[in-house]
Amino acid sequence: MNKNDIAKVILRVVLGFTFFIHGLVKFQGGIANTAGYFDSLGIPGFMAYAVAAIELLGGLAMILGIGTKIVGILFAIIMIGAIFTAKLSLGFLGNGQMAGYELDLILLAASLYFVLADRSVLSVDHKLAQKG
Repeated sequence: MNKNDIAKVILRVVLGFTFFIHGLVKFQGGIANTAGYFDSLGIPGFMAYAVAAIELLGGLAMILGIGTKIVGILFAIIMIGAIFTAKLSLGFLGNGQMAGYELDLILLAASLYFVLADRSVLSVDHKLAQKG
């Protein structure tokens, strides 16, 4: 194991934790509120349930290193959707009342990293590939 492997694990765990917490908050804050917000953006409200579930379960999977490429794709789709439907009009840093798309952009970049990167040696994916 080298420094790149350690850095990859740190990024994977932080990315997974960030999405997990965002998904958890959507459910704790009342998923119906999130569904209403989605509706106000022109996105079908039921998509809030899918996004929250992907963030919650995908966050756990990313932390453990299970299906990181697939989860990375799902996270990237969510971030592209968030940027173009909710954040782009606010600008990079926001409008003083709401955050801009800077966080969404870094989460998108980190997600795409895991789509393109090799498996981490410290992941369930790597352990499963060794057995196969």
